[in-house]
Amino acid sequence: MARYLTGIQPSGTLHIGNYFGALRPAIELQDQGDAFYFIADYHALTSLQNPEELRRNVLGVALDFLACGLDPAKVCFFRQSDIPFVTELAWILSTVTPMGLLERAHSYKDKIARGLAATHGLFAYPVLMAADILLYESDMVPVGQDQKQHLEITRDVAAKFNEIYGQVLKIPEPRIREEVATVVGLDGQKMSKSYGNTIEIFAPEKVLRKKVMGIVTDSTPVETPKDPTNSIILQLYRLFASPEEVEAMTQSFRVGGTGYGEYKKQLFEVLWNAFEPMRKKRAELESDLNYVESVLRRGAERALATAQQTMAKVRSAVGLQNFPS
Repeated sequence: MARYLTGIQPSGTLHIGNYFGALRPAIELQDQGDAFYFIADYHALTSLQNPEELRRNVLGVALDFLACGLDPAKVCFFRQSDIPFVTELAWILSTVTPMGLLERAHSYKDKIARGLAATHGLFAYPVLMAADILLYESDMVPVGQDQKQHLEITRDVAAKFNEIYGQVLKIPEPRIREEVATVVGLDGQKMSKSYGNTIEIFAPEKVLRKKVMGIVTDSTPVETPKDPTNSIILQLYRLFASPEEVEAMTQSFRVGGTGYGEYKKQLFEVLWNAFEPMRKKRAELESDLNYVESVLRRGAERALATAQQTMAKVRSAVGLQNFPS
């Protein structure tokens, strides 16, 4: 079976953009191979430096994944920081990573442009990501277009290491999710925590309703036909409603006679109902956090066994003393 690897940063509360971009594809993939999924808390330190918030977010990601359908019997699910070998491998890889490779990384430039501090951690982010992937001998790494370059860097770094030290590291193949559409946010931009335009998956009812009712619309009067082409309401509605329901709303836009407020109420209802089973599951999990912790602990034990095998080969290849057996 092919081994798949996916990580998600606990940098904030997960929203529906995360659900369609990461959670749902990962959960669908758990039946197709040997899945290793981790909560990337080391990576989160590049943008989040509040320890209590980080711990809270890590737990939140674990709860969200499990509530949305991740099966611990099928998936190796763990915290990145529970396997410190990943930081050792990142250092070893950094000794063969060309500076030019990192200087060309689009993500670093984008994050600096958005106001993040230009730290070494942010600059070297692709090396730690390479260590994440290579440590667990991943065959396939599902990524969106925005992460494609990071995976290419991983492949280049692994090839450089193998050129120097022999065929030690397995070079992964990308699995580009071309079909993943950008989920629009409340203001019409891509949904992102950075833009403050998100709809959280498990927001309380009043909070969710207020967010949906706050979606940006134009000033077209109630009685006037409306253009459905670029409507934020319709773009979000399409993610949750049936084709028949989407068509009905589209035709209603064109006919006129209904205000945006009514359409927002319809969007709220379909969104709230879509996550109802997952909300119930999440509430059950919150009442048994020992179980959640045991899932992460068991996942870490399995991940550690794989990591130790990889690091034994890497240490031997570069000339470092291996750990006593």
